[in-house]
Amino acid sequence: MMKIYFAGPLFCEAELRFNLALTEKLEATGFEIFLPQRDGVEADKPPYDQMTREERRSAMFTLDKQKVYESEIFLFVLDGRVPDEGACVELGLAFAHKEFQSKKHLIGLQTDSRAAFIQARLNVMLSEALDEVVETESELFLLLDQYRKGFSAST
Repeated sequence: MMKIYFAGPLFCEAELRFNLALTEKLEATGFEIFLPQRDGVEADKPPYDQMTREERRSAMFTLDKQKVYESEIFLFVLDGRVPDEGACVELGLAFAHKEFQSKKHLIGLQTDSRAAFIQARLNVMLSEALDEVVETESELFLLLDQYRKGFSAST
């Protein structure tokens, strides 16, 4: 079962619902997903509920970094006026890990038509780090199916 790290914004109800719904669809097709909002460090879950805020923040960074490294696919939801800052750091971790140690696939999902940059929808540091950027869930599932079958779109 291929492991996916799900990165993206998770700070409003719409983002949380979108992330969870897409995760459930991915899991239904046989992927193992680490969704930080569901599987990560939460203040009300043991053992994190016994930690100070700073200890939880450190635990969150450590757990998320570990899960990024363990994943075979890094999925970054790029929607919003600008991509989520934390997910950008996670992309940096995934890219460096891929460069030095793994055969990780780095995928962006950008369903949002807003562009933050003149003549480009993404900052070049993001677009160049990602292997692929897809615009719909259908495109995402087709690409993931190719990866699952051992096909690399970059070859």
